[in-house]
Amino acid sequence: MHVSSTSHAIDAIRASDPADALDSFSALLTYVVIGTLFGILFTKAEVISWFRIQEMFRFQSFHMYGIIGSAVVVAAVSIFIIKHFGVRTLSGDPIVIPAKQMGTGTRYWLGGTIFGLGWALTGACPGPLFALIGSGTSVIVVTLVSAVAGTWAYGYLRPRLPH
Repeated sequence: MHVSSTSHAIDAIRASDPADALDSFSALLTYVVIGTLFGILFTKAEVISWFRIQEMFRFQSFHMYGIIGSAVVVAAVSIFIIKHFGVRTLSGDPIVIPAKQMGTGTRYWLGGTIFGLGWALTGACPGPLFALIGSGTSVIVVTLVSAVAGTWAYGYLRPRLPH
């Protein structure tokens, strides 16, 4: 899905017109508020709890599987609606979801394995890292820095990797 409203907002803030910058600032503020509410939801649902994550990896509780399964169902229904009804972004641009090229599938199982190992070792999925830090779990800053470093390393190495 290609939605570039955040980059449009940043470009408008850099623009010389104060009205555009104000509109874009309010759009960015909207993202911050939604992200904060999402973090509160993660915290209240115990999605950021290392204990819940540990339970999931030990197959001791359905809690996290239920949440992940619900997210998969919502995503599948959302993609169906986007494709079936030709839903557009708020700025009117078409939402384009390119077809996946599976190839041998190595990048999926290998990437998933690395992701899962990191998740199991740290007890934190990248999604709620900021919520964990906001809730006072300051040691997660190490995980956040590692995630940023890993993202940077992938971006640097991507042209040299087989895709």
